[in-house]
Amino acid sequence: MKIIAKPIEVVSWTDALGNINPVRFKITKEDESNSVVKIGKVICVDKEKLAGNNMLVFKCQSIINGTEKPYEIKYELSTCRWILFKI
Repeated sequence: MKIIAKPIEVVSWTDALGNINPVRFKITKEDESNSVVKIGKVICVDKEKLAGNNMLVFKCQSIINGTEKPYEIKYELSTCRWILFKI
């Protein structure tokens, strides 16, 4: 997987216990077009501290352009921002 670290827009839902469940995300490509990816499966969720910031790391997989690809999205707890980290 290649590290991208680009900000993304994510649609997610939260259960009664406060667990975040991402549904889909939108990313802006280099040619300024938008692409929407539906999250097929969340494989695991981990916590990490990156540069002093607590983050939730979602390891996911989806069908992108006809191919099943794994990727990582991160949720920064202090700023409530999402990042497409690896794909």
